[in-house]
Amino acid sequence: MLRTLSPILVTLVLVLAGLIHGPIPQLPDYHAFADQSRHFGIPHFADVVSNLGFLLVGLWGFVRIAPYREEVALAHGWPGYRLFLSGLLLTSIGSTFYHLAPDDARLVWDRLPIALVCAGLLAGVWGDTHQRDGRILTLVLAALAVASVAWWWITGLIGTGDLRPYLLLQVLPIVLVPIWQWGSNRRDRICFGLALLLYGVAKLAELNDHLIGSVLYLTGHTLKHLLATLAAASIVAGLELRIAHAVAFVPEQR
Repeated sequence: MLRTLSPILVTLVLVLAGLIHGPIPQLPDYHAFADQSRHFGIPHFADVVSNLGFLLVGLWGFVRIAPYREEVALAHGWPGYRLFLSGLLLTSIGSTFYHLAPDDARLVWDRLPIALVCAGLLAGVWGDTHQRDGRILTLVLAALAVASVAWWWITGLIGTGDLRPYLLLQVLPIVLVPIWQWGSNRRDRICFGLALLLYGVAKLAELNDHLIGSVLYLTGHTLKHLLATLAAASIVAGLELRIAHAVAFVPEQR
């Protein structure tokens, strides 16, 4: 009972906290990234090129996981994971487009696929852990992901853009996935837990873009891209290991 109610209670607490806090505006200097490098005619070179990792991980997932989408080990969560992988491919495009010339209009196309990645991860893990068809939840969460970015954009046109729904969608996987996976396969918990940890560190790197850039060769935002890529890779690797283990123990048909 507690495991069933905990995700609902946590979500309600986060929503209530957001309502009490009020609108969360975008930082006024958000587009002033530390990476001002230019190589081969590409502005903000490191921030742009580091998006290649999302493309590679997305392709890896579709090549290695999609063929097993009807396997029992993956079937329930596949609609969500398909959205997750599609979001990674779109993130590589949208984030590249944004970082070539950062502004709010281009940022929409960066944030939208990131929101879809989070929605897909939530739907995928829910389908896995509840052993229920995740197609409807995937569609609902995808619509909410689009709405969260639209809310920020529309509220920005009429006043101060409000990031609360978008940020909520990024926080929910970090708190809900461990709850849903509690007591599930240890391999899954390790791979997904590592992914969430890496993503948390990636967000810290993003917030300290200039500070990290003054100390390391890489800037904080470039490091964020790399850490987020590793986080996504950890999830794909976990799913691939799960499938390999399941297939290895399927009795030979005679």
